[in-house]
Amino acid sequence: MSDSLVIIPTYNEKGNIENIARKVMSLPGDLHLLVIDDGSPDGTAAIVKNMMKEFDGRMFIVERQGKLGLGTAYIAGFKWALARKYEYIFEMDADFSHNPDDLLRLKAACVNGADLAIGSRYVKGGDVKNWDMKRVLMSYFASVYVRTVLWINVKDTTAGFKCYRRRVLEALPLDTIKFIGYAFQIEMKYLTHKMGFKIAEVPINFIDREVGISKMSKGIFKEAFWGVLQMRMGKHGK
Repeated sequence: MSDSLVIIPTYNEKGNIENIARKVMSLPGDLHLLVIDDGSPDGTAAIVKNMMKEFDGRMFIVERQGKLGLGTAYIAGFKWALARKYEYIFEMDADFSHNPDDLLRLKAACVNGADLAIGSRYVKGGDVKNWDMKRVLMSYFASVYVRTVLWINVKDTTAGFKCYRRRVLEALPLDTIKFIGYAFQIEMKYLTHKMGFKIAEVPINFIDREVGISKMSKGIFKEAFWGVLQMRMGKHGK
């Protein structure tokens, strides 16, 4: 059995899911893939289930009813992975903003001593493509804000391209994670840091999606802004 599982949450990703899945399946290392689909009305789940016949035993799906949020999708995926004894558990987007080739670099960072490897846009060698300057600055200074408030030495605090060692997810209080949007990504890193696990940042080139519609919203940013303050006051994970 593979020791590595890639988790991809989806909602209306029919234009991306087959291509991203085939790319992940083509990589060396016998990666497995779990899609968490939140009831996509565009037929995303049907595409995945058809591909599962081709990649029998390597590709899986969990179907949920309705759009329940990024954080809850990943937590469902983490629990699924832990129950099946995977050692390296990845998060990534379906839209090719995360280059699947970088999965191997993230795993290598964990094999070489990291407990959590983050695909980082804001360390030396990292970059962002196809964003206007306003969005680049908003994202960059959001990470500065998080580092300042939470005293955490992570450059890309909102990054969603990651590899966890199993022991991290076993230790974190998954049932009490509070946030569901970008604040979820921050909360997971903050708790990992607070519990003393080793975090490494691996430079990546982030490329904004070309197919489909972004899930970004003002509500997500608002949750992240106020969520960081709640974390600092110890009101996360409850």
